Amino acid sequence: MEEGFLVLADISGFTAFVTRTELEHGASVTGDLLETVMQRLSPPLEIQELEGDAVFAVGPNRTAADGHALPAVLAGAFAAFKEQQLRLAGDNSCSCRACRDVASLNLKLIAHHGRFVRQIVGGRPRVAGPDVILVHRLVKNGISVDAYLLLTEPALARAGVDPIASGMRRHLVEYPHLGEVPCFVADLEPRWQPAFAGAAIRAA
Repeated sequence: MEEGFLVLADISGFTAFVTRTELEHGASVTGDLLETVMQRLSPPLEIQELEGDAVFAVGPNRTAADGHALPAVLAGAFAAFKEQQLRLAGDNSCSCRACRDVASLNLKLIAHHGRFVRQIVGGRPRVAGPDVILVHRLVKNGISVDAYLLLTEPALARAGVDPIASGMRRHLVEYPHLGEVPCFVADLEPRWQPAFAGAAIRAA
């Protein structure tokens, strides 16, 4: 059994986007965005799976011992997503609906710190455990904005983040079999990123 960060980077608006745009080019656009996020998360995180509209990654304590680095990693992933989105939206060489609608997409970042086990299923490695289930459940959380960072209390503690200094708000969710899960949420906007990264550095 291992302990570490469990991170989901999930594209907001993905289903609506892929159902109203050209299949081939729409898939290319979302693939570019997901690959950009993956490149910023790993390293220090390990990419576990690409789950349609989301990237699932882990940061075991043994290899990502400095939990205080996580906020900057997540902020960097969001910034890279927005930069790539702007490049795609600004490409005037194509007028297809996928290129016109790329601006409708956004990114949600969810992080938990907990336990997991590694196993091989069908010849493929995966991680499993209640905390893995929890981080996936946290995608359904009742938050109304499209771009945000959500940290559970264990992730917040491990990352050394002061939620008040970082401008985060408390958010409580509850799931069957998992109970109440206190979280802290911050809107992911350009004006917020430097403040959050600075607060994380000061807490380190």
